[in-house]
Amino acid sequence: MYWSRSRGKLWRKGESSGHGQTIVEIRLDCDADVVLLKVEQAGGIACHTGRRSCFYRRLESGQWQSVDPVLRDPVEIYGNNHGGGQDE
Repeated sequence: MYWSRSRGKLWRKGESSGHGQTIVEIRLDCDADVVLLKVEQAGGIACHTGRRSCFYRRLESGQWQSVDPVLRDPVEIYGNNHGGGQDE
């Protein structure tokens, strides 16, 4: 379960898309203020944009560039209303 800012509630990854996650490992940093989850991603798509990850933009020469491909059109995943939102 994750906190969804756009939904304003707890939400399960993959609820809309079917691209769920299984937690493989949980780590805590030395200050105990950051939690790292290592997950297995079902279907190979984690982002509502249809990409493998939501971290698909890289800073290049002072500009953000999309550097990872869309693996599946979000309309195919969510339909025309693109119901995944920013959290899916």
